[in-house]
Amino acid sequence: MTATAPTASAQAAATAADVSGRRARRSAQRRRNGAAGVLMTPFFVLLTLVFLIPVGTAVWLSFFSADEPGLGFGPERTVFVGLRSYAAVLTDPTFLSGLGTVGLYCVIYIPLMVIGSLALALLLDSGVVRLRSWAQLGLFLPHAVPGIIAALIWLYLYTPGISPVIEALGKADVTVDFLGLHTTLPSIVNIALWSNLGYNMVVFYAALQAVPAEVLEASVVDGAGPVRTALQIKAPLVRSSVVMVAMFTLIWALQLFTEPMLLHQSSQMINSRFSPSMYIYDAAFSRNNYSLAAAASVVLLLITIALSYGVTRWTNRVDSAKENAR
Repeated sequence: MTATAPTASAQAAATAADVSGRRARRSAQRRRNGAAGVLMTPFFVLLTLVFLIPVGTAVWLSFFSADEPGLGFGPERTVFVGLRSYAAVLTDPTFLSGLGTVGLYCVIYIPLMVIGSLALALLLDSGVVRLRSWAQLGLFLPHAVPGIIAALIWLYLYTPGISPVIEALGKADVTVDFLGLHTTLPSIVNIALWSNLGYNMVVFYAALQAVPAEVLEASVVDGAGPVRTALQIKAPLVRSSVVMVAMFTLIWALQLFTEPMLLHQSSQMINSRFSPSMYIYDAAFSRNNYSLAAAASVVLLLITIALSYGVTRWTNRVDSAKENAR
């Protein structure tokens, strides 16, 4: 009896301690979840207000259309049209042409943006450039100029009769039509590069600052020169930043609007439906067809999501292949 009592008491004490420990862990877990909820609430509120609600509204509008019975003299009413607006968008040659234009724009613009900004960041990080801070500021300043102002500046430089660039080229017997048949898209690419190259350069430069110094010192000891160090050491180490910049550049490129919208008054090569975003603007505010505009918006959103997902999956497969090769 004497030996049994302490054993039972010890078991009871252990059970009580275990219950108390579980309660303490649950309480700590609830506090962590509560803190996480408080911190993430602003994100979800903004996500709902600026993304989910607009997307839901666009999807709803795409299934309905305004109808005026009685040869247009009757009262306007909203009728359900199902997928008719989507069929109209996907069979519209101007929308498909706009998709092709934006696709070509992406093929030209994205490689130039990613390679150019990475090359500038590597050049600044190498220490070859003097007055590095001033060089960074000079390259970043164009990004601080609003897109509309940037397009107006370049419209002035592209317009014959007032452009000092065209006048200087004319004195050298060089004739260039920056808004001609084969030069309009490169001219738009030039505006976008001028505006965004410095921003992405800063992103890459910040990533390069995180490269371990011992890795660079080891490459120097192995006899690697500046070019080899930049291409074979630094660039692979900032690959995640390269993928991020490429994906964000793709998303913004698919929404091409500001530059062609301001240039189309001065160029016959740019019409009101030059890009999908301009098609959406024209459908909503020129033709007052909000159902068609909403359907085109949803189609553009789905294309953007699909391409972004494809880039992410391709990147993950490449990383997995490299890990397996090791």
